[in-house]
Amino acid sequence: MTAELQVLHLSDTHLLGDGSLHVGVTDTAAALNRVLRRADALRHIDAVVMSGDLTDDGSAESYRLLRSIVEPWAQDRGAQVVYVMGNHDGRDGFEAVIGQRTGVSTVRGVRFLRLDSSVPGYGYGSIDAAQLAWLRGELATPAEQGSVVVLHHPPVGATTPLLQALELENRDELMDVLAGTDVRLILAGHFHHSLTTTVRGIPLIVAPGITNTTDVLATPGHERAVVGSGAVVVTLPLTDGTTHDPRTSSYPIGEVPPPIARFFTAPSAHDGDQAYDFDPAAVEARAAKAGKPGKPGAPQ
Repeated sequence: MTAELQVLHLSDTHLLGDGSLHVGVTDTAAALNRVLRRADALRHIDAVVMSGDLTDDGSAESYRLLRSIVEPWAQDRGAQVVYVMGNHDGRDGFEAVIGQRTGVSTVRGVRFLRLDSSVPGYGYGSIDAAQLAWLRGELATPAEQGSVVVLHHPPVGATTPLLQALELENRDELMDVLAGTDVRLILAGHFHHSLTTTVRGIPLIVAPGITNTTDVLATPGHERAVVGSGAVVVTLPLTDGTTHDPRTSSYPIGEVPPPIARFFTAPSAHDGDQAYDFDPAAVEARAAKAGKPGKPGAPQ
């Protein structure tokens, strides 16, 4: 055993159990398999974290396909799989095939807190009051090696216009709950592009999409994506067994190194081809349909 936890963080697989292509372009099952083949080079993996939009249609068939691809790969390496819901997922299908939408998974003393930021029928995110209360209760007791929060919608603002309409609407409330706890890292997806930052001092890692890659340099007002798949390997140093509790200063701040993110791609012959390009009118229409009711351009 090494003195670190190694996580393969995957997101936005958008699987379709009937074999359909995502937006008529991407074979998402093939893309996921290609990413896992690239990840074969890793020495060891303790956990595979999948941060939402696991399927594109929320069907039980699609979740069964997901499990048939991911779980044998993880089992061969003794890795635990951690799943959370995204805005394209369906609660009924998820619960029937995967299990509970929220909860705790513990891997080598690290507590993974699984949140459901999806809002049925919409694309924006929210952590409801019941989840926030549950999360507050869980975090009242520090974990042996600290905690990692996993959710789909990142608790930061988006760069591109459609994603700006589909942000996590109560991210300040979430971060209020996380402040002063043993949370060492937040893992998220949704943006379909790589991102690392800190939010109120807590590292945030957003995994790139497996289905496609958001073009953050698209023409202003446009939402564009290109063919391309990637993932991130996250290394979380482990302590010597001393519980990390900032409220009691079990060890000095900074004694345990921060997590390290190593992003990688799984190239295909079509990388860089356009997956879609929504002009401003199309962006507005999609934002009106999927954004939070009451926001500009959204349904009232």
